[in-house]
Amino acid sequence: MNEMELKYGCNPNQKPARVFMEKGALPFTVLNGKPGYINLLDAMNSWQLVQELKKATGLPAAASFKHVSPAGAAVAVPLSETLQKTYFVEGIELSPVATAYIRARGADRMSSYGDFVALSDECDAQTASFLKREVSDGIIAPSYSEAALEILKTKRKGTYLILQMDPNYQPGKIEKKQVFGITFEQQRNEIALTEDCLTEIPTKNKDIPAAAKRDLLISLITLKYTQSNSVCYAKDGQAIGIGAGQQSRVHCTRLAGNKADIWYLRQAPQVLSLPFRDDIRRPDRDNAIDVYVGDEYMDLLGGDNWKRVFTEKPPVFTKEEKQAWLSTQTGVALGSDAFFPFGDNIERAHKSGVAYVAQAGGSIRDDNVIETCDKYNMAMAMTHIRLFHH
Repeated sequence: MNEMELKYGCNPNQKPARVFMEKGALPFTVLNGKPGYINLLDAMNSWQLVQELKKATGLPAAASFKHVSPAGAAVAVPLSETLQKTYFVEGIELSPVATAYIRARGADRMSSYGDFVALSDECDAQTASFLKREVSDGIIAPSYSEAALEILKTKRKGTYLILQMDPNYQPGKIEKKQVFGITFEQQRNEIALTEDCLTEIPTKNKDIPAAAKRDLLISLITLKYTQSNSVCYAKDGQAIGIGAGQQSRVHCTRLAGNKADIWYLRQAPQVLSLPFRDDIRRPDRDNAIDVYVGDEYMDLLGGDNWKRVFTEKPPVFTKEEKQAWLSTQTGVALGSDAFFPFGDNIERAHKSGVAYVAQAGGSIRDDNVIETCDKYNMAMAMTHIRLFHH
């Protein structure tokens, strides 16, 4: 089949809508559900991301996409005991692909609500079981075990979108799209992101250990499929904060840094010991955690609001306690899809425990950026690769 009609385009008023191939058959098969326009945009972008992550790291990869940008991306690095508690999988032996998915979904659970999932490897029954409990619109993978397919087909009253991608599909080198009746054409961005792009290190600290190189590559590959401007904080084999589609790079750095801070605050003892009711829904739990660690915590703890989610009223997680916990965050990697124009980006990154940076370089203020990295003993690689994506 080389063409598929869609219910509508980005919005219900945009009809008719379809996807089609100018040559050959569509490279994916719909195993269940009916895809939408945005579903397929998410699917095609996220599929490329997980394939590149696996190629770069050799590990199974997963991504959680929303509105054509990743909310999370990760590879199958085993979870620490703290992260097992944070991601609510304590004591469960996880398969590699399930580990990658749990990490990707766990990066920013608020943004991942209603996501599109991509897996680099076959979806197994364990991953399908975790996914069945989440609010999600669809999944793309190269294959599914029989048990996984059976589980996923029961999701969303049998309408959950399941796509099987041909892993051997290779698109043409030229890509096109139309805007306002005008056709744009360019060569596909096939640049390979490997450790070779991390060799030029102009900072005084030139030590980037293997795990940090892995995290920098995860950050850069994630940015390759994130709407620009964008930056990505990564640690322990996963994105922990993604700032997408901002006009100012420092705003990207702040947005992603705030998300990375929330990710780390969720691991604080005050959060891990929250007395949740047994009957609380997962989205309500995630929302409660987000409010509890944020500045609007009294929206949750004021009056009797806390009774909706907790068995007893927890103490306030004070600003001083939050800062004390955040000050223990270290070893974070930060990637940028273009150069940092000023050192203010590095100043903000430092507050979220960044120790390693990868950015294109080429700003007239590179000296200021390098100087700011040296101020905090960060190691920074100049990649000379811009990763804008639109």
